[in-house]
Amino acid sequence: MANTAVADAHSGLTGSQLAARHGLSVAGRRPTLTAYTQALWSYRHFMTTYANAKVTASFSQARLGQIWQMLTPLTNAAVYYLIFGVILNTSRGVPNFIAYLCVGLFVFTFTSSTATAGTSAITSNLGLIRALHFPRAALPFAITLTQLRHLLAAMVVLIGIVLVTGEPITLEWLLAVPALLLQAAFTVGLALILARLGAKLTDLKQIMPFVMRTWMYGSGVLYSVQAFSDNLPAPATTLIQLNPMLIYIELVRHALLENAPVTSDMPRLWLLATAWALVVGISGFIYFWRGEQEYGRG
Repeated sequence: MANTAVADAHSGLTGSQLAARHGLSVAGRRPTLTAYTQALWSYRHFMTTYANAKVTASFSQARLGQIWQMLTPLTNAAVYYLIFGVILNTSRGVPNFIAYLCVGLFVFTFTSSTATAGTSAITSNLGLIRALHFPRAALPFAITLTQLRHLLAAMVVLIGIVLVTGEPITLEWLLAVPALLLQAAFTVGLALILARLGAKLTDLKQIMPFVMRTWMYGSGVLYSVQAFSDNLPAPATTLIQLNPMLIYIELVRHALLENAPVTSDMPRLWLLATAWALVVGISGFIYFWRGEQEYGRG
């Protein structure tokens, strides 16, 4: 072997040529997108276990435990209804404002909580990243699964609210499932984008609450979406109608509530919802994958 090394040293070959000759590769090199996707799928059990552990740990110190998964959205809905429905009276012109408000609040919270947690997906798991080799995209995916579990618990509460407030059970309720699946695809893409940005821009985590609050006010969560066309110029209204969170909220509202006002016709909303899910979901995954070799360094 020593003779081989000496021969290589005098062979005149470059470093890359020598590495190729002996089957060596760069440590930590980014895998191909196909290989990365396959590796991520092989870690699906890790992601679900991680998400389950996060949910359990988040309520481990509370006496009521995971019952808070249902109590938290219910309490938030009660507070917002008191402020916006009773005190500010933004419920004018909205049939069944309680259910209308709860749909908007629960659907928006899923994406906003995932996005906020996604900004620190890398920075808060540096020990795990440096100790183990695994596709780093597993972390934003696990965060999305964690928040999806919270959303499913909130949907149980929401169904109860919808029924108690007098909404009939219809076949259109089934449309809430594909709407939420499209939202989940959009949300995981957003989490992946913010995870890579948050790994470099550590102050992003401090900015996110302000961004999310502004986004919520622009998504028709707390008041009728009719307020946009009534109070904004036409170009601004058109821009608002392209807001992905407004679109997903309106799809779920239309599915569960009989007379919920919407800003666009249903075919257009479904087309926009699908476009947002595909564009953000796929581009977010590719954007995160391109920075794979950077995570945990420095």
